Amino acid sequence: MANEYHIAQLNIGKTAGPMDSPVMAGFAARLDEINALADAAEGFVWRLQTEDGNATSIHAFEDPLLLVNMSVWESIDALHAYTYRTDHRELLRGRAEWFERYDGPYVVLWWVPAGHTPTVEEAKERLAKLTADGPTPEAFMFSQRFDPPGS
Repeated sequence: MANEYHIAQLNIGKTAGPMDSPVMAGFAARLDEINALADAAEGFVWRLQTEDGNATSIHAFEDPLLLVNMSVWESIDALHAYTYRTDHRELLRGRAEWFERYDGPYVVLWWVPAGHTPTVEEAKERLAKLTADGPTPEAFMFSQRFDPPGS
């Protein structure tokens, strides 16, 4: 039986410079590869992207250097496996080279009904909820997970 709920995630990061600047070259060079890895990963459902195949030109916040990444996965375990057990982890290790330190939560997870595509505004609301209230069933982190509604 298919899951009634999928896990949505938003992560944000303030870049050390514009995407076309030399400081971001190493990150930019890996984007297509890492996005293709996500698209092919077990449990992947959807990711936010423009016609360019990524979300780097989507400015969801006033600061143009604040990048957003959103995706939906069949389960937390599938998302966790992609994030920490594939070549994606290499980008996490290099985060300090490309992104400024961010005070506050920069990743938020929440459950969505299977088939629902979250909006950027919905994701921003979830991040604001996590920031204001800490982890709750409506907005949480890998380190403090909540089961899907009705579980």
